[in-house]
Amino acid sequence: MMKKWKVIAKRIFAFSLTAILVSGTSSLPAFAKDVAIEESGGWLETAYTTWRPVPGATAYHVYVKSANANDSAYTQIDDELIREYPSYWRADAVGLPAGNYVMKVEAVHSNGTKEDTVTNSLNVNAHDRSGFAFSSDSPFKTGSGAYEENGALKEGAQVIYVTSDTAKTVTLDVIVNKSGKKQTATGIGEILKLREKGYDKTPLAIRFVGQVTKQDVSGQLNSNGYLQVKGKGSYAEMNMTLEGIGEDATAYGWGILVRNCGNTEIRNLGLMMFPDDGVSLDTSNCNVWVHNNDFFYGTAGSDADQAKGDGSADVKKGSTYITLSFNHFWDSGKSSLCGLSETSEFFVTYHHNWFDHSDSRHPRIRTGSVHIYNNYYDGNAKYGVGITSGGSAFVEANDFRNCKYPMMISLQGTDALGKGTFSKEDGGMIKAFQNKVEGANSLIYANSDSGTTTADAVQFDAYLSSSRNETVPDSYKAFKGNTAYNNFDTKKDIGVSASDVDDVNEVRDVVTEKAGRLNKGDFTWEFDNAVDDTSYNMNDGLMAKIRSYHTELVSIGGIK
Repeated sequence: MMKKWKVIAKRIFAFSLTAILVSGTSSLPAFAKDVAIEESGGWLETAYTTWRPVPGATAYHVYVKSANANDSAYTQIDDELIREYPSYWRADAVGLPAGNYVMKVEAVHSNGTKEDTVTNSLNVNAHDRSGFAFSSDSPFKTGSGAYEENGALKEGAQVIYVTSDTAKTVTLDVIVNKSGKKQTATGIGEILKLREKGYDKTPLAIRFVGQVTKQDVSGQLNSNGYLQVKGKGSYAEMNMTLEGIGEDATAYGWGILVRNCGNTEIRNLGLMMFPDDGVSLDTSNCNVWVHNNDFFYGTAGSDADQAKGDGSADVKKGSTYITLSFNHFWDSGKSSLCGLSETSEFFVTYHHNWFDHSDSRHPRIRTGSVHIYNNYYDGNAKYGVGITSGGSAFVEANDFRNCKYPMMISLQGTDALGKGTFSKEDGGMIKAFQNKVEGANSLIYANSDSGTTTADAVQFDAYLSSSRNETVPDSYKAFKGNTAYNNFDTKKDIGVSASDVDDVNEVRDVVTEKAGRLNKGDFTWEFDNAVDDTSYNMNDGLMAKIRSYHTELVSIGGIK
């Protein structure tokens, strides 16, 4: 059990001991008297460090500054970002623009003496802000939520911390009317409910620390088991980020439902045993960015194909200008529905996601215009991209490894060879360019015989483009529905330039290194390709490990 969260008043101590520069991945000699760094590193707009417990220390404070700045530039990080584990302590500094930083760990003893150590220079990189969530054609032109485009918190941003102990007790003063009156909300659910009134647009970063279970957030969820983030009216400006801290932030037994929200970000979370969907972008959202999350199994639904849960990350009911990037889907049954009941065009980008032995819906598209690039399709037992209802998909520079059917259009081509995958819906159109395909059972290009099956003038899976900016002729149409490719990628700002697209031969390495939570998170599992590439059954071993998952976090805050 995690110790009760401790809250202390922050105190500033004089810098009295000589700082020792150590390597971010090496330890101090055994005879050293100062804080012994075990590991440190930079990630995406984040730096972190771990250290051994200091005998006799009663508290720790952690500071961060640019590597080249004077010591007077050190900024103390929030106490909630300092955590205790069974054999070490850890601190994460978040909201750092790209650059080089150092972190200072200060141990305080009961008699007032202090000892400290400084990490080596830590290289922090920027997040990849690409795709429709960042299109100049979109309403807000950004999906960075509470953060600036350089990764720093916006001026005046509020920050709250949600843990297993604070989910029901965390407080925030929220503006609740046009006169600026504030009301104190208690619990994450009430905070979001008051923000739903639409008067408070203050940038808000909601930081989740450690494993937060369904029981921890009981009374904070809606009737379907979701933490609901909702704006007032369609595409309401939220300026909100929901983010996990470190490698082990986990939403366990609940999901996130987003409605009517604009400029909203969800990042660095693990989602396990969620109801139906892990993240559901449901109804009139825009400029939403879902990235660097780990999607595991959800709870079983009533249908046979919902044994692993329903949708891991769904986009539907008029949500547009959305980017899903660098997410890791662990054997998801249905990774991402993209469109449900839309009657007009909407825009979504999927890039650098790791579809890791997941079965289908990568994504499954209705009506929308969707750019799918630099994703790694890794042993997918059913299909990769599926399109219906007159939608258009630009499938660019993806790596398909043993994906049974990389691209499918409803009731034609490969789909027509079987019983039909998409409920007999009308087809759409796919434009394919520079994809890498290995081990597919069938892929039929409309204008080339380079696929795994002989080309056919009508029964095809995709149009094979000879250049990135090629316009697909109107003569190529869906067999059922008779719709042509709408060439959205040559007509609109899709938020992606040619320089943003990685070489397809590098995609596998880039995605497997960077997708998911910081440092690939705290959950490990090795799939057996010989079995898991072709099986869409639940992996019993993986499910057992997910069900038994429990955080190793001991306490939160800098006091021992």
